[in-house]
Amino acid sequence: MVIYEVNLAVDADVAGAYADWLAPHVDEMLALPGFVSAEWWAVEEASPGGRVRWCVQYRLADRAALADYLAHHADRLRGDGLARFAGRFEASRRVLVPR
Repeated sequence: MVIYEVNLAVDADVAGAYADWLAPHVDEMLALPGFVSAEWWAVEEASPGGRVRWCVQYRLADRAALADYLAHHADRLRGDGLARFAGRFEASRRVLVPR
């Protein structure tokens, strides 16, 4: 099991539209091979500039599934959000593995 975590900081005035885009985006991610589940969290700590902060954690079957996503799907799926909300959000990512 691998967790692929995406942390988002979204401008408050587009947060509703971003959330409307993010929900089906998560579903599209879950349709990829090896993606098992996802959880979407609200981050309670204040964000600089009053941005809305979310964390999406995707659970994947293994590192091979993550490697396949990064090699074959990441550019397209990330590009859709960038095209719609360029300059209105920031995203950081990390991979978590069991100890």
